[in-house]
Amino acid sequence: MARVKHVVAGLRRRKKLLKLAKGYVGGRSKLYRTAKETVRRAKAYAYRDRKARKRDFRSLWILRINAACRASGIKYSEFISGLKKAKVVLDRKSLADLAVNNKTAFKKLISLVKKQD
Repeated sequence: MARVKHVVAGLRRRKKLLKLAKGYVGGRSKLYRTAKETVRRAKAYAYRDRKARKRDFRSLWILRINAACRASGIKYSEFISGLKKAKVVLDRKSLADLAVNNKTAFKKLISLVKKQD
């Protein structure tokens, strides 16, 4: 019986992996075993950091809102609490955008919160 070598499939598999390793330094882009380890680790980091990015952005938005609130003499927690009492439904992303790009609208929100107290 003839021996099956899987040459075409194996070559295609290795080529695909080395293509993913393009741009890595030295053996990481040239040697199959090293490239395989590096690509596997890179994929793991990419998966992990897609989750982490969401946390990072949320903390950035909170920082920006807090800075704008403190400049107006109110704490972040008081501001968020006041917005909830006033039944203003704005997420932190849009609040941070207002705090940075539209200061007048943000000041109106702060005055609305101060009226609640």
